[in-house]
Amino acid sequence: MLGVSAGANAWAAPGSKLETVEIVTLRGRQRFQVEIAATRAQQERGLMFRKSLAPDHGMLFTYAKPQRVAYWMKNTLIPLDIIYIAPNGRILSIARNARPHDETPLASGGLVLGVLELAGGRAAQLGILPGDRVLHRIFPKG
Repeated sequence: MLGVSAGANAWAAPGSKLETVEIVTLRGRQRFQVEIAATRAQQERGLMFRKSLAPDHGMLFTYAKPQRVAYWMKNTLIPLDIIYIAPNGRILSIARNARPHDETPLASGGLVLGVLELAGGRAAQLGILPGDRVLHRIFPKG
């Protein structure tokens, strides 16, 4: 599967609702306000064509069942960190500073239930690493 993703401007798309995602790192909890991309149309558009992304905002792509995914940066105007999240809520892998307009598929490296896109470089700034826990309603607690 190829998920299409991208960047952000006037923040959330019209009619979208923001939800909170927290990531538990060695440095503590990091909190983000995210748009949810649950439908195929939302996932295909992602953050495309947006000119900026606030450091505490992002987009969470959710899937009904675990699957392998690969994202690309077609029509993306800003660099992104693409965080692949395993079904247990742990970060499986991170594509750091994905380059705008690059159509090279960035594979998850395994089964995921969600993908979190943040502004490029935020994962490194905050010490977000594979194995860290992501807290959101789609992932199991614990």
